[in-house]
Amino acid sequence: MPVRIRLKRMGAKKKPFYRIVVADSRAPRDGRFIEEIGYYNPTTDPSTIKIDTEKARDWLSKGAQPSDTVKALFAKAEFQIK
Repeated sequence: MPVRIRLKRMGAKKKPFYRIVVADSRAPRDGRFIEEIGYYNPTTDPSTIKIDTEKARDWLSKGAQPSDTVKALFAKAEFQIK
């Protein structure tokens, strides 16, 4: 099962926030996920990024691949991908 770390869109119309989730790469964007590891709220000033680093490192060590957007968020949150 190819696993990805990606964003799941939540919130109201034109007021999005995102959960950072671990999901099967074949699942729909807002569909079933395995575990939630953080959130991202772009509507606040400055943007809010919260990542459970322990869970993220665990999933990365198991082979989960972050999406390009999540990689950028990890860099912005100063989380190092090893």
